[in-house]
Amino acid sequence: MENRTETTWFILLGLTDDSALELPLFIIFLLIYTFTLMGNLGMILLIVLDSRLHTPMYIFLGNLSLVDFCYSSGVTPKVMTGFLVGDKAMSHNDCATQMFFVTGFATVENYLLASMAYDRYAAVCRPLHYATTMTAGMCAWMIAGCYAFGFLNACIYTADAFSLSFCEPYVVHHFFCDIPAVMVLSCFDRHVNELILVCVASFNIFFALTVILISYVMIFITILKVHSAAGHQKAISTCASHFTAVFIFYATVIFMYLQPSSSHAMDTDKTVSVFYTMVIPMLNPLVYSLRNKEVKSAFKKIVFRAK
Repeated sequence: MENRTETTWFILLGLTDDSALELPLFIIFLLIYTFTLMGNLGMILLIVLDSRLHTPMYIFLGNLSLVDFCYSSGVTPKVMTGFLVGDKAMSHNDCATQMFFVTGFATVENYLLASMAYDRYAAVCRPLHYATTMTAGMCAWMIAGCYAFGFLNACIYTADAFSLSFCEPYVVHHFFCDIPAVMVLSCFDRHVNELILVCVASFNIFFALTVILISYVMIFITILKVHSAAGHQKAISTCASHFTAVFIFYATVIFMYLQPSSSHAMDTDKTVSVFYTMVIPMLNPLVYSLRNKEVKSAFKKIVFRAK
């Protein structure tokens, strides 16, 4: 007989059980989180303060920075607290809340990346119609749709996972309440729940990837029709940062969520999860700013104004 009672607390095993590694890992994650805060909140501040960046491309980018900041903040502080004070317990409700917000913001990012690809398609392939296609109203509706779909899906994911009955000991082999890590604690057959997870995640990922793929195919065809080197360079530089962010994000998400939880190797999952919950939110502001003249110009303008 399985030892089954009403779940009140989960124990998160964290990244390591070696106490000698806890302080070095705390310092590393503190630096990562500091750069994440500075990069993403700095990007939002630049976009708000510089009127030249009040365009659809940068409005989407500002929301991407907000989402990266939010879902990194849903994981990293708790992990760092575990390193410092050894508190690895999390209540049932806190675990569900963390799962809801992390999956919600991750799904919002999924749809934001698709929206940004469509925006780049409109800018490169239909430049004369761009102003009438990507109006302020259209941009607002697209962003609102990203958040609505993101948190609707978060409701489905969280309800799906927590509809299961869990068995003692309630030990989560992860550093946060990720869906596969929680599902494996189920006492009973979880096949239907896993099928729901894979189907919903597959729809979200492949719908967004289809929009992105079609957008980039059209952009590539348009670039081939441009005969000037300057035109090629401008079109490529417009899309390079977004394409880099898309590749990094989807490579990790597909690995994590498009396989049954029984197929997951927990140590590998932890490494991949560190990448998409902590490293990607830190990298995105760098990816979008290093090759972006407008962002660099806005940064210099604000720095010189402060002096």
